[in-house]
Amino acid sequence: MPHGTDQFLLELFAIFVAAKVVGEIFERLRLPAVLGEILAGVTLGPYALGWIHSSDTLRSIAEIGAIFVLFSAGLETSPQDLIRVGRKALLVAVAGIVAPFVLGFAYMKWRGDASTEAIFVGAAMVATSVGITARVLGDLKVLSTRTAKIILGAAVFDDILGMLLLAVVAGLASEGGLEWLHLGVLSVEATAFALFMIFVAPRIVRRMQPRMERLSTQNASLIVALAICLFLSWLSVKIGMAAIIGAFFAGLMFADHAPQWNLLPRVGGITQFLAPFFFFSIGSQLNVHLFTGHVLLAATIVSLLAIVSKVVGCGLPLVHEGWHAALRVGVGMMPRGEVALIVALVGLNSQIVTQSTYAIVVFMTAVTTLLAPPLMRYLFRNERPEAAPSVAQ
Repeated sequence: MPHGTDQFLLELFAIFVAAKVVGEIFERLRLPAVLGEILAGVTLGPYALGWIHSSDTLRSIAEIGAIFVLFSAGLETSPQDLIRVGRKALLVAVAGIVAPFVLGFAYMKWRGDASTEAIFVGAAMVATSVGITARVLGDLKVLSTRTAKIILGAAVFDDILGMLLLAVVAGLASEGGLEWLHLGVLSVEATAFALFMIFVAPRIVRRMQPRMERLSTQNASLIVALAICLFLSWLSVKIGMAAIIGAFFAGLMFADHAPQWNLLPRVGGITQFLAPFFFFSIGSQLNVHLFTGHVLLAATIVSLLAIVSKVVGCGLPLVHEGWHAALRVGVGMMPRGEVALIVALVGLNSQIVTQSTYAIVVFMTAVTTLLAPPLMRYLFRNERPEAAPSVAQ
């Protein structure tokens, strides 16, 4: 570590307490706690008060926090429920990729930016932050509702498709250019992985059940579930997707047995500890000093386009179910997050994206991330009493 253990532990203490305290304040104001945790990161991060500076170790802890947020969400999503909404979720995901990319690319080209830079902005506008969406839905206790399952399923498909788009963007940024063979292999691997985890993996767990009960290790079911979660997170990265996709599918794999093995409260305890580091990290990456003049104007327009493209694009496949359902799904798909920042960072590091364009993407990410939680709380306010009993089972 770059500094002493005592300093590192103090930083962990400061991040955890600040995130939880501000989250509690937001809860008392009837706002989602995740919003407070992100704003705690903005305030204490290197671009505001400068009390907490990011390091490789803190980023790794934040990544583990994101993994457990998605693992917990997966545990509350039955594979059969996801299959039932799969077609609808896939339509929402595709619409949620096409509309933002086209609008983002068109606006940046209209401004006079280079095509490669416009592609990076369009790609950054595509991916939904499934971590933030899952956390808000979990806090509202509506993960068991059909709408929430469509949002989560679409967000996962969105991230898988977003990772394929990131591969295209990274290819454009590299000296060797785009490798179509590599992209084809990645597409096949991602599709096979998703289908296997949805249709085959739950059956494997069902066959494991009698052997699990014979294990003498304390909390054997929890240990096996955690091991598989970490393994699938690693496997997702090796395939070329985000680790959080593997974590979600790991939870999905054990969802049908989670009540019997009492996994939800035990994994929930781990998530409550690690998740604040992830959301604090998102907030800490916002540089408030970059937004002046034309950069602020462009960032505002891109943010509006990012909001409209997701709300309208993702809501369209559900219009026949009523505008309220369409609006819930659209807003649930609105927050960007770590994937948008990764796309922008790839462009910045390869010197294709300028500092001002990077600032625009970060601003768009922050606005969509901060606006979505309170809007979701408002839109889902009538579903909470109905959903609470099924979550508690």
